[in-house]
Amino acid sequence: MAHRFWIRLVPVSAAALVAACGSSGSAPAPTPSPRGGAPGAASAPPNSAHGGPLWNQASPDPDRIILTWSDDPATTQSVTWRTDASARKAWGQLAPATPSPLFEDPVVVVEARTETVDVRHVERAGVLVNYHSVTFTDLEPGLLYAYRVGDGERWSEWFQFRTASREAEPFTFLYFGDAQNDILSLWSRTIRAGFAEAPKARFMVFAGDLINRAHSDREWGEWYRAAGHISAMIPSVAAPGNHEYGQHTTVQGDTLDRRLSVFWRPQFAFPVNGAPGTTPESNYYLDYQGVRIVVLNSSENQESQARWLDRVLAESPARWTVAVHHHPIFSAAGNRDNEGLRDAWKPIYDRHGVDLVLQGHDHTYARGRTRAESDDPDAGSNPLDEETGTVYVVSVSGPKMYSFKEGSWDGYQATLDRMAEDTQLFQTVTVDGNTLRYRAYTATGEPYDAFDLVKEAGRPNRLVDRTSRED
Repeated sequence: MAHRFWIRLVPVSAAALVAACGSSGSAPAPTPSPRGGAPGAASAPPNSAHGGPLWNQASPDPDRIILTWSDDPATTQSVTWRTDASARKAWGQLAPATPSPLFEDPVVVVEARTETVDVRHVERAGVLVNYHSVTFTDLEPGLLYAYRVGDGERWSEWFQFRTASREAEPFTFLYFGDAQNDILSLWSRTIRAGFAEAPKARFMVFAGDLINRAHSDREWGEWYRAAGHISAMIPSVAAPGNHEYGQHTTVQGDTLDRRLSVFWRPQFAFPVNGAPGTTPESNYYLDYQGVRIVVLNSSENQESQARWLDRVLAESPARWTVAVHHHPIFSAAGNRDNEGLRDAWKPIYDRHGVDLVLQGHDHTYARGRTRAESDDPDAGSNPLDEETGTVYVVSVSGPKMYSFKEGSWDGYQATLDRMAEDTQLFQTVTVDGNTLRYRAYTATGEPYDAFDLVKEAGRPNRLVDRTSRED
């Protein structure tokens, strides 16, 4: 991996320069800033709780506004936001969006569930804040709504979202691998490029490691600031990665084992329909216009989730199935290999013919597919495997990069079709009837990978590779 270094240049007056140089006439050497720091930027005033820029400090005004789903995307919409601890009550207002600015009369007003999060004792968290959450219900499928959130005096701007259709209408979603490091300075360009490419995406999928240190309020603040208004307009569907886990201390000073981020559940409202024994809202599923999205937590209880996964896929009414988790079934970097995960989940993907698995963790790019190992369905072969099999993707959207696995996927019973190193990427997935169109783009907007999956009656999926091999 190439290393980049920045030199911070601070403008000074001629008199100051002479004074600094003394009689030698040579100026002092400039001080390098860490990778990811903005060159030339002055340090922001520290946050009173834990240090950090002013934009990351909570106030009575709503910030970190994010759309998620905790129930049916056709008739509900959840929104969560943060304030300081002074905002003890909060509300969401909702109205069907119209071209007229008079749409806000009348509005539906829903009181928020407010949770005080006191993590001043947790290293790198160090805040006392309130998180507020509203779920708008009984919505009209396929309708554009406007909403805002606040405490009655301090309101956010009006944002818009569209509910899912009851029918399997065409739609597009965005998929991002690990953000993790240098989130504001370098990951921001990837999510913004994704939004520029697919501004009407219906949701965003994040395959774990959204941040680097699980309990860091500063890093979560960077994640929200990088996305800006995007997360308040396009719902997020997120799986936790290993970096969403970390030790932390209790108020009494005891050290707890690795736990899911203290901010995960307060800031996200995901379905509570996951496997028994797994942290709620870290493993769940939802249906969206003919697609079942299954989110797994590869850092917890893999066997319990395997049993749950088998049931959720067996009961699915959807034409398409997309699974999302952090650790890859087929590793793409270094000497990594998640054999236990592969043994637990791949036979279930095979048995139920899962179409697409979206993953992260390895800080490279890989796209490949499985093939049949047996004609016996009880042996775990995929009915799609003869031609195409389940397609597996590993991707990375942030700047942390690894070298590709030596020997690529030669040790796996899978075919590797496309790979990349040292490249920030985002992906779009469009589902239109019997066709699923996948496209990968670099952070600078160039197409990198492309394929279609086509469903044909009584036959396996047909994969059509749309990638130009000239690059």
